[in-house]
Amino acid sequence: MSVLSVQGVAVELGGRQVLHDVDLRVTESEHVGLIGPNGAGKTTLLRALLGLLPIRSGSITIDGRTPAQVRGTIGYVPQRHEFVWDYPVDVGTAVMTGRTHHIGWLRRPGRADRSAVAEALERVDLTDLVRRPIGELSGGQRQRVLVARALALRPRLLLLDEPFTGLDVPTQEILTQLFRSLTAEGTAILMTTHDLPAAAETCSRLCLLNETVVADGPPDELRDPAVWLRAFGVARSEQLLHSLGVAR
Repeated sequence: MSVLSVQGVAVELGGRQVLHDVDLRVTESEHVGLIGPNGAGKTTLLRALLGLLPIRSGSITIDGRTPAQVRGTIGYVPQRHEFVWDYPVDVGTAVMTGRTHHIGWLRRPGRADRSAVAEALERVDLTDLVRRPIGELSGGQRQRVLVARALALRPRLLLLDEPFTGLDVPTQEILTQLFRSLTAEGTAILMTTHDLPAAAETCSRLCLLNETVVADGPPDELRDPAVWLRAFGVARSEQLLHSLGVAR
């Protein structure tokens, strides 16, 4: 069953076309890696899926509804630098902000909100740090806070923007195992990443994006070097092909 459906989507920013004719589907229990060079439109697509950017043409549906209709129910993990880490709140409060849409402004969290936050903290192994100020956290702990904040919504669709960038190996392994557990439970995941070998190993499907979808399929089916070179807009790159194990 498709959780996310993107059909013929085009997005313009500042009068410049950033995306065009984008078609993409993500079904239950899929972990799809969104791969492409800088400026390919990966983050722009995520923001369009969240309803934060208007689309010029095409359609986006999430469980059969528009992004505006499901706002506040999609789990989103932004890049770490987009979060204000010097704000004077603790881990539990930061994770609770993920449920603001459900709680409402100037209202206190209810039992269901507190339960969802406690569950999310347990899943990322941060329960013991619930009262620690977020400004005192390591990079890996901060990333797990952002993941917990998204999971507090108990989403069917989880959007991840470069979740592994700058993380140590233990934290990468913790998150990889968590994402595998989530997909096993039926969660659909769409993840942008520059870690190509890890994406090829952990994602059930890869979508190569460079303003439009260049190729889409299971990693084992995307072995043609020409596909990767076209997606990254280069004539030849031994480093790129070697990292993917398709150099020849």
